[in-house]
Amino acid sequence: MSQVIALFAGRGELPLKIITHCYEQEQPLFLVAFEGQTDSDFVIQQQPYVKGHLWTHFGAVGKTLRYLKDHKVTHIVMAGSMNRPSLSELKLDWKGTQWAAKMGLKALGDDGLLTGIVQLLKSEGLNVISATDILDNLLAPEGVMGHHQPEEADWQDIRRGKEIARLLGVGDIGQAVVVQQGLVLGVEAIEGTEGLLARCGQLRREGRGGVLVKMAKPDQSRAVDLPTIGVATIQQAKAAGLCGIAVESGSTQILDQKAVIKAADEAGLYLVGVSSS
Repeated sequence: MSQVIALFAGRGELPLKIITHCYEQEQPLFLVAFEGQTDSDFVIQQQPYVKGHLWTHFGAVGKTLRYLKDHKVTHIVMAGSMNRPSLSELKLDWKGTQWAAKMGLKALGDDGLLTGIVQLLKSEGLNVISATDILDNLLAPEGVMGHHQPEEADWQDIRRGKEIARLLGVGDIGQAVVVQQGLVLGVEAIEGTEGLLARCGQLRREGRGGVLVKMAKPDQSRAVDLPTIGVATIQQAKAAGLCGIAVESGSTQILDQKAVIKAADEAGLYLVGVSSS
């Protein structure tokens, strides 16, 4: 049986890359868009390139599952950033209420919520795949990318950032931290990386700028919510006065690596892939 994929689309470049690739490969793809999350113009623009689309919301679990089954969807890929709603904002239907009762407190954190969604989809006979299963060369390699090299002081900040990011991940809080000269300027929570960088730009100290460190949460599903950077991340890091970006190699998605490396070179930022240990 051939694959029929449904894309749960958030914001950003990644959903478009997946749709473009599947269209070029003649891979059947349905688009699932979420109210208050997916851009409506994006959905309109992509209609010629997908087999169909559904507008839904997070709490409409039964409606979404019926749509997937009616269109014989076999695989799900989740891509793009989304704002996680509180449980009171979900407006769960009966199917969703049953699922939330089974999940309990595990549904309160980002990773717990996503893990629960993956388990629900699998229990309905659907395969949850990663964007990296569709797109090649998406994951960051290890080592310095581009022309600019971190200095020894930068490596100290990177090591400090890895330690903090690990703690954030264990607590299921966020994936990113900004460190400057040993000081933690900010950690990522519900505002996301863009909000973190905007906040840290106002907090930077005199002297050499800091580093954005992004790491996957320990034991998180590699099918959903991997750390991601793109050209916009480079521009935001530059605007925040940083000297560079360090990401976990093999677990961080880089949207269009050539363009991102070129942007980092032009911005005077180092870009480095580091191990999780």
